[in-house]
Amino acid sequence: MPISIKLGIAGRLFTAALACLTLAATVPTGRLFIQSTSPEVPLYVYTPIPESGLEPRNIHLSFGDNETSVVVTWSTRNDTQSQVQLMSVQPPNATEKLYNGSSTIFVDSGTKKATQYVHRVTLPDLGWGGLFKYRCGSQATGWSDWFEFRTPKRGFSPRLAMFGDMGMVNAQSLPRLMQDASAGMYDAILHVGDFAYDMQEQDGATGDQFMQMIQPIAARLPYMTCVGNHEFMYNFSHYKNRFTMPKGFGGDGESMFYSFDLGPAHIIGISTEFYFFVEYGVDQLKSQYDWLQADLERASKNRAARPWIIIMGHRPMYCSNDDGDDCTFGALFMREGFLARWYPLEPLLQKYGVDLALWAHEHTYERMWPVTRLEVRNGSWAEPYSEPRGTVHVVTGSAGCRERHDTFGSPMYYSAFRSTDYGYTRMQIFNSTHLSLEQVSDDQQGRIIDRITIVQHNHGPFP
Repeated sequence: MPISIKLGIAGRLFTAALACLTLAATVPTGRLFIQSTSPEVPLYVYTPIPESGLEPRNIHLSFGDNETSVVVTWSTRNDTQSQVQLMSVQPPNATEKLYNGSSTIFVDSGTKKATQYVHRVTLPDLGWGGLFKYRCGSQATGWSDWFEFRTPKRGFSPRLAMFGDMGMVNAQSLPRLMQDASAGMYDAILHVGDFAYDMQEQDGATGDQFMQMIQPIAARLPYMTCVGNHEFMYNFSHYKNRFTMPKGFGGDGESMFYSFDLGPAHIIGISTEFYFFVEYGVDQLKSQYDWLQADLERASKNRAARPWIIIMGHRPMYCSNDDGDDCTFGALFMREGFLARWYPLEPLLQKYGVDLALWAHEHTYERMWPVTRLEVRNGSWAEPYSEPRGTVHVVTGSAGCRERHDTFGSPMYYSAFRSTDYGYTRMQIFNSTHLSLEQVSDDQQGRIIDRITIVQHNHGPFP
């Protein structure tokens, strides 16, 4: 029976709660039905694929070392070649190009020691504004279905969907996200931690089925991620092995911390879990902090080209949920560092003028006023998000999982808007000065329940 682990700070307390019996004790082995609350959003039906061991499964994309490079990642049960066939649809070119990559063996640490091979193939420098179709597998053992993806147009205004805490059970927002993606609304996805609930369960079968469940989106759009607390088992091995984040600006090479450029933005993914799972070593916390400081220094010198700096991590620095010590001691660790002393993050956000911070972990949506060091720094009384003097923090953890919603405590002075509706966040980075955020409520049939535009003409350190 699944166990939900909630991590506290003092001694890292473990509390276990049995999942509601109506949510099922295990991940289904037959067909999985996911239904949105909205009648116009179709029922999504996932049927597990046959298990000969050779079929490519869990296919997903990520950005490579630049915006026009793509990495294709997938899994097989048995060892096969790692190949991708690529064809240009626009501009049309009937010639298929074959790309070769490599695979690594991943052995789950559960009792069955389930084994799979994770394949990675890089499609480098595909050019601006192209439409491509591809399939992965090998000439020797067969191919996947064909999938399509686009590379961005030069000078584009990136459009992203963002969320965290999506599970196999109660993934309520997924059908609407699929509908959005099929309509071409997004250029990429940001999944801000906590996958499947949990990927290691059933000797990794839950992770396999979750990756297959998101494949209709992830095989067509770069699916960019950061790690959450539900990935902690076996030193985050499922997360490290299943995802492939960029290495162009350094990082750890295991997708735990990294960064990439997208349009007028520099986007950074970090592991907040290094502050809490110190049994895996404190060296990784120091390594991330040193890398982050260097990455922010480099990004700050490149603001003429990429003026927006955006950071994402799982546990929030600011929130107002009544959920254990998440929004008290947990947020303190994120702002002031491990044991409120070592490797604090908020001074870096202030020093380098990080414009936007994206978090999850709380199963709600919450938008803060611009804030630095617990002080609200609105641009003005009338237009708080025009020329803000602090980072705008957003918590977007309401995609849907077996733990259902979290609840809010008393409103905090830095909280501007909050909702317990299931949903997800949309972001568009229009240009060097304007960025918009919208919160989509799946409970209210896709209604936009929150919307702001951040205007910043003077990107740089906050006073």
